[in-house]
Amino acid sequence: MTKWRTLLLATVGFNFSFLIWFSFAPFTGPMAEEFGLSLGEIGVLASAAIWLAPFGRILTGWLSDKYGAPAVFAIVLAYVGVFSMASAFAESYAVFFVERLIVATAGITFVIGIQHVSEWFEEENLGIAEGIYAGVGNAGAAAGALVLPRVFGPGWNGPLFQTNWRAAFFYTGVVSILLAVTYYLLGEAAATEERRQATADSATLKQWVHTATRYGTVALALAYVMSFGLELSMNGWLATYYREAFDTSNLVLASTFAATFSVAAGLLRPIGGYASDVLARKERDILPVFEGRYREQWTFVSLSFIVAAMGVMTLAGLSGAVLIAVAAGFLVGMACAFAEGAIFAQVPAMFPNSSGAVAGVVGGVGTVGGIVYPLVYSSVLLPNLHVGYAIVGATMVPIVLLNAWVYRPHVASRATVDGFLGSGSGPTLTDDD
Repeated sequence: MTKWRTLLLATVGFNFSFLIWFSFAPFTGPMAEEFGLSLGEIGVLASAAIWLAPFGRILTGWLSDKYGAPAVFAIVLAYVGVFSMASAFAESYAVFFVERLIVATAGITFVIGIQHVSEWFEEENLGIAEGIYAGVGNAGAAAGALVLPRVFGPGWNGPLFQTNWRAAFFYTGVVSILLAVTYYLLGEAAATEERRQATADSATLKQWVHTATRYGTVALALAYVMSFGLELSMNGWLATYYREAFDTSNLVLASTFAATFSVAAGLLRPIGGYASDVLARKERDILPVFEGRYREQWTFVSLSFIVAAMGVMTLAGLSGAVLIAVAAGFLVGMACAFAEGAIFAQVPAMFPNSSGAVAGVVGGVGTVGGIVYPLVYSSVLLPNLHVGYAIVGATMVPIVLLNAWVYRPHVASRATVDGFLGSGSGPTLTDDD
C-alpha cells in the first residue's frame, strides 16, 4: 500500500512542480506589455526557465540517493514557493527575472521523484510506474496552460492584486509550500532499510563519476535532450508561437492550443514505459539489428519518431492552418512521451542502486534542449516561425545515430561498464535489459 502512496505523492508533487515551472508561459503577453519585452526577449525568458535545471538535477539526483527523496523534495518545493510568492511583488524586470529563475528550479524535482518511485517498485514494473509518475507529472504544464489563464486571466480582480499574472504567481507559491510540508510528513524513502542503505552507500563521488561517464548514461542523456529537452522548449514557446505565427490574439485560445501538446507529452508517457516493460518481459525483438536489446529497440523507434514529427510540425505550420499545426504539435508531444517513457524505463533497470545519480545526469543534461531550442525558434535569422522545428529536428539526427551505435548487442551488453573515461567495475545490466 505504501508504494502506491509513494507513487501518488511523487506524482502530485511533480505535477504541481511542472505547473509552477511553466506558470509564466500563459502570461507572456501581459508580462511583455508591462515590462516592455520584445519577441526575442520572451524567447530568452522561456530559455532561462531551464538554465539552472542541468546542475540542479544532477545535484538533487545524488542528494536523493544520499539522504532520501522526501527530505530533498520538500526542501525544493518550499524555497520554490517562497520565491514564487516574492516574484508576484517584483517591480523591476531584473528582480523579476532573477526570482523566476529560482522558481524555475522546480523542474529539478523530476529526478527526485524518479529516484523515490524506483526505491519502491520492482524491476518488471518500473517502466509503467515511472511512466505514470512522469507522464501525469509532466501534464502539470498542460494544467497550468488550461487553468491559470482562466482563473487569473483578463478581468480577474483578486483581494491582493489587480494584475492577473501576479496573483497566479502568489497563490501557486502558497500551494507549493503546503505540498512541501505534506511530502515531508507522508513520504518514506525506500521499501526496506536495506534498500535505503544500499542506495546511500553507492552515493559517492567516485561512483557518480563512473556512472555518469558510461556509454549507456551518455546515450540516454543525449536522447533526453531531444525528447524532454524538446518538451520543455515547446511548453515554454508554443503559446507564443500560436499567438504570433497565426495572429491568434486571444490569450486563452493560444494557451489552449499549446496545452494539447502538453497533454500528449504528459499523459501518453506511461505508454512509452509500458511498451518497454512488455518488450523486456516477453523478450520480443522489433528491430533485429539490436537483437536481444529489448528496451533499447523501443527507445530507438521513439527517437526516430521525434525526428519525423518535427518535420511534420514545420510542414503543418507552413500550411497556414492553425488547427493542422495544433494537430502536428500533438503528434510531437506523443513522440516525446513515448521516448521519455522508454528512456526512464531503462535508467533504473540499468542502475538499480544509483537510480538517483543516473536520473540526475540524464534528466539534467536532457534539459539543455529546453535552453537551446527556444533560441532557435525565436531567432531573427529564420525566414518565419515555422522552419525552426525542422532545423531542430535535423540537429537530432546525430543523437539518434549515437544511440544506434550504443544499442548494438556487443556494445549494449557492457554499456554500464565501458565508458568515455575507461572501464571499471560497476553496476551491470540485468538479463532482460
